Amino acid sequence: MTNIPAATGLRPIVSIRDVHKSFGSFKAVDGVSLDVASGEVVCIIGASGSGKTTLLRCINQLVQIDRGAIWVDGELAGFRIDGDKLYHLPETEIARQRLATGMVFQRFNLFPHLTALENIIEGPIQVRGRSKREAVEEAHALLKRVGLAEKANSYPANLSGGQQQRVAIARALAMKPKVMLFDEPTSALDPELVGEVLAVMRELAASGMTMIVVTHELGFAREVADRVVFMDHGAIVETGPASQVLGAPTEARTSAFIAAVLA
Repeated sequence: MTNIPAATGLRPIVSIRDVHKSFGSFKAVDGVSLDVASGEVVCIIGASGSGKTTLLRCINQLVQIDRGAIWVDGELAGFRIDGDKLYHLPETEIARQRLATGMVFQRFNLFPHLTALENIIEGPIQVRGRSKREAVEEAHALLKRVGLAEKANSYPANLSGGQQQRVAIARALAMKPKVMLFDEPTSALDPELVGEVLAVMRELAASGMTMIVVTHELGFAREVADRVVFMDHGAIVETGPASQVLGAPTEARTSAFIAAVLA
């Protein structure tokens, strides 16, 4: 476990090895192994309850794995190695490691009493120790990047769901993560608002951001993903280029799922 797995020629920025996570008798993640290269966009698809969200939460250490190992940017997540033994890291170290990943949830989780700008600068100032001037300057740039330059002083209650999700993306980016994790970021949105969030994610992908995206938006996955991973019952059933997995899947379970989504 002391050796970081090597990808083709380069160390992956995220490396998952034989990860298991159960809740009681339910196996949410069942022996998953996956490498994600720097700058790669990986979309994870599958039915509800297939383990997609739990896998993201394991990467971000919001839930503790039962078995296996995860490396993020070369660092073993959640543990330290001393000789041939593993020891759980204290919460302060886990919080530090968690800064390498930015998480965007289904629900926007914005602070309702703070403006869009204030939501974005809270983390950089309180956690990263940035000056308020620097944080505010970068927050304005991020709001412009997500198409909300004019909404800096708006409160979440005065923003649409799509606008709130774009603020949430800007807030995650403000922490300068190495990897962005998206947990079905459009599932809570009205259909007419989905496109504006996907447009921001397309721009992030084009900019070279490493992204792991749990999504039911197969069109987005086909257009943006370098790789698509299909999960079922906590395990990876099929993985490959988006054109192959979505256009000519080799596994019957993958075909059945795609047919059901497109029906």
